[in-house]
Amino acid sequence: MSSVSLPGISGTISLDAPKLPKAIADAAMRSGGYPYDKRLQREAYEEQLLALQIELIKLQKHNLNTGGRILALYEGRDGSGKGSCIKAFAAHMNPRNTYVVALTKPSESERGQLYFQRYAVELPSAGEIVLFDRSWYNRAGVERVMGFCTPAQVAKFLQEAPAFEGLLVRDGIRLFKFYLTIGREMQLQRFHERRQDPLKQWKLSTVDLAALSKYDDYTAAEVEMFRFTDSTIAPWTVVRANDQRRARLETIRHILLAIDYEGRDLKAIGNADPEIIGPPNRLLPNGLDG
Repeated sequence: MSSVSLPGISGTISLDAPKLPKAIADAAMRSGGYPYDKRLQREAYEEQLLALQIELIKLQKHNLNTGGRILALYEGRDGSGKGSCIKAFAAHMNPRNTYVVALTKPSESERGQLYFQRYAVELPSAGEIVLFDRSWYNRAGVERVMGFCTPAQVAKFLQEAPAFEGLLVRDGIRLFKFYLTIGREMQLQRFHERRQDPLKQWKLSTVDLAALSKYDDYTAAEVEMFRFTDSTIAPWTVVRANDQRRARLETIRHILLAIDYEGRDLKAIGNADPEIIGPPNRLLPNGLDG
C-alpha cells in the first residue's frame, strides 16, 4: 500500500506522486500539536550539537573509567528519526565501547526462546554504552498493530517488561527509554521523501507502508504501553520529533543531564526544552488516560 486518506483532505494521497498536496506540506511541521513553525536553524543546531558531542566524549571516558553501564532505547513512530538521533549520539564515540543494536525479525530458534532473551545478550557490560534502535517494545507496538503476535502475548509482555527493566536498573544499568512521536502529516511527508529518494528507499519497508492506514491503531497501542510500562524505576521520555534537529539535541542532552560525569559542563549542555521533551502525560495528546 502506497496511498492513504487523511481526515480533511479530499481523495487519496500517493507516495508515488512526485509531490505531496500543498495542504500536507503546509500542515506537516505543526501536525500532532508540534510547538514550532520551523526547524531549528542549521547554524544554531550545529553549534549546539558540537558542544553536546564534546560532552559525550567526556561521558564515554568517565563511563569506561568507572565501569558504568548505559542503555538507551529509541522507540517511536515509523519515520520519527530514531536512527538519526542514534547517529548523532554515536558519531564521534569510540565504537569499541559504544555501539548500536538494531535486531532483525527473530529467527525460528529465537521465536522459541524467552521473549527478552535475544535482547538480554546485547545488554551493556562494564564501561559500555549500548543504543537500541527499537527494542523489546516491538511487541507492544509493531507486532501488536500488525498482528505478528497474539493478544495474550501482548498482555504477558506488558506485565513482564516492568519487572525485566527493574532487574536491569537495580543491577546498576542506567536505562533511558525514548519515545519519538511525530504528527500524521509529518509521517506522511517523511515516507514520501523516502519513496522519492533512491538513496533512502531502503528505509521504507512493507511494514512502514502498511502503517500509513494504522496511525490511530498505533496511538491506541502507545497509550496502553505507557500505562503499563511507564514506571518510577524505568520511566519513558517522550520526544516530539517533527523537527529532527531539535529531537537529536534533546535526546543527547537528556542523557548528559542525568549522569554526573567528570568534567561535566552544564553551561555547554544547556537546558532541556520542555516543549520538546518530557513525560508521556505531559507531551502526548492522549497522555496516559486514553
